[in-house]
Amino acid sequence: MSQKVAHTRMTPLQVLQKYWGYDSFRSPQERIIQSVLAGTDTLALLPTGGGKSICFQVPALMRPGLCLVVSPLIALMKDQVYNLVKRNIPAKAIFSGMSAREIDITLDNCVHGNVKFLYVSPERLKTDLFLARLKQMPVSLLAIDEAHCISQWGYDFRPPYLEIADIRPILDKVAEQRVPALALTASATPRVQDDIMDKLRFHQGQRFTKSFARDNLSYMVYPEDNKPGKLVEIFTKVQGTGLVYVRNRRKTKQVAERLQKAGIAGDHYHAGLEATQRARRQENWISGKTRVMVCTNAFGMGIDKPDVRAVIHIDIPDSLEAYYQEAGRAGRDGQRSYVALLYDPNNTEDLKSGVARKFPDLKFVRKVYQALGDYYQLAMGSGAGYTFDFDVGDFCRTYRLPVRETYRALQLLEAEGLLLATDAVYLSPRVKVTATRQQLYELEVANRRLDPLIKMILRSYEGAFDHYVKINEKQMARLLHLTVEELRKFLKELQQKGYIHYEPYKDKPQLVFLRPRQDTRHFMGIDTQRLGHRKKIYTQQVEAVLKYVFNRHQCRQQFICRYFGEQEVPPCGRCDVCKGKKQTGVALDDFEAMEAIIKTALAEGPVSLTELTGRAAHYNSAHVTEVLRWMTDHGLVQQDVDGTVRIADTKSGDL
Repeated sequence: MSQKVAHTRMTPLQVLQKYWGYDSFRSPQERIIQSVLAGTDTLALLPTGGGKSICFQVPALMRPGLCLVVSPLIALMKDQVYNLVKRNIPAKAIFSGMSAREIDITLDNCVHGNVKFLYVSPERLKTDLFLARLKQMPVSLLAIDEAHCISQWGYDFRPPYLEIADIRPILDKVAEQRVPALALTASATPRVQDDIMDKLRFHQGQRFTKSFARDNLSYMVYPEDNKPGKLVEIFTKVQGTGLVYVRNRRKTKQVAERLQKAGIAGDHYHAGLEATQRARRQENWISGKTRVMVCTNAFGMGIDKPDVRAVIHIDIPDSLEAYYQEAGRAGRDGQRSYVALLYDPNNTEDLKSGVARKFPDLKFVRKVYQALGDYYQLAMGSGAGYTFDFDVGDFCRTYRLPVRETYRALQLLEAEGLLLATDAVYLSPRVKVTATRQQLYELEVANRRLDPLIKMILRSYEGAFDHYVKINEKQMARLLHLTVEELRKFLKELQQKGYIHYEPYKDKPQLVFLRPRQDTRHFMGIDTQRLGHRKKIYTQQVEAVLKYVFNRHQCRQQFICRYFGEQEVPPCGRCDVCKGKKQTGVALDDFEAMEAIIKTALAEGPVSLTELTGRAAHYNSAHVTEVLRWMTDHGLVQQDVDGTVRIADTKSGDL
């Protein structure tokens, strides 16, 4: 498919059927697509698993030109590129770990080739090389995934997102018309939604939101001292695959081993594992060989497994946005599924104290930044765009820095747009033949030792003259009767002699310097005012998630939906709160109505029991008494010795 040829005569549904094989769209996908096709800037707010990618992939296939997709995570980019290519749709991604030449070739193909989708990180948009090629690139749609990252009010703010709008005039000039933007996110409050549209400079934009309610999910919150034991109980009762989210890497292994001892096929996953381990464990879980994956939040993004029956958090997340997104990986097939949060009532202070940990002392942050510059021997004013393999253990040993605090300093430097720290990225070894035919003939005559290797590359890997090709080093070594190490030595020798470009296997975290190295004596890289603002927002998010945990009177789904600005949501009838109300023997609708009457009456001041019963006279008085008893037991109201009822003297009620 050429950039200049698109399915202009097909309907969105026909494109969907042709490439994805679906017979219909989910609501409101088709309306979003029509908005994009009309050239309108569009914000799409769809829950996790709601089919956000379809919303830009279908209209992009119907328009001439290329779709530029801004995405914050390498795993998401690679997953979407893989799925597009699998459907014979040309797609590429640029991410850290690629050589400058590979990036150059990819951009060249986007300008002159047949690439339909190009995935990049927001940081990439600022590089001189990218901007130079962008001025020649026929972009017809700008898609921004995880768009909440653009807002300081959001839960994962990334300053480079603020600069996305700066490329829009370039796109418009090349296209000779306004190029529409489609911003996509799974979780954003109304304030964040407004901020997204403002920061991306929407022009008379449209907003599409799907209800945050998930009718097939049952939200549960359990106070629990023995969390591993509770996990075993849950996965004994609930059949099917599951995810267990924890805060730290060490705990993933501990919890997985506890499940295994109970006869539950569990495994663990975190970003510190080798790439081959991560890939194998992920595949085992997707295929069903592993039933339960115990993981950090590094797992799950971009994985579309529809039959997850339970998602359990055994540590309290630091925001409802993150919790809702991770919980949304349950029940994507529409079948009944469970979302549970286990907490230790004695340890909730840990989350509050985490505010200080997330925002470390700026003197220490400057020290880490200075050490990084020395570690990579960067001169002042240099390093912008440089990518390095990063061994945090070696770095901390070299400069005698505490590992945990260093991680937090790196996170702050990343959040401020100075660095980009990526998890280990698996990149297969690749080669490209750069020699001419004459040079290869001379090689055959002059160096028969290396000649068999380059002949094998040309015979076995079609296109090696034109672009980088992935090579199987083990297979090549076996056929040439070499060890893998000997093969790699020969490949490096061919590169040194100028016959090939060789990109060896990579499986290490990467550190990218986004700005030139600054002198820490005049360090202006951190916006302290913005940092203080973010600290305040983070504190509010922590308070909101704790309020959710300790809530005992409002339907869990109602609580989540109202947090995201969706007010008119009925009680779900499935969460622990709704089930507790049902145990009174009162129908849930009646319970909610009587509870509302009582709250309204008490908002005016203390009321006698007789008057309360009179206010709800058209309900069974015994039922009113049951509702009052439930509200008393849950600390919402209190009764004086004279029978007067009043709002309880506690903040837990939140009437």
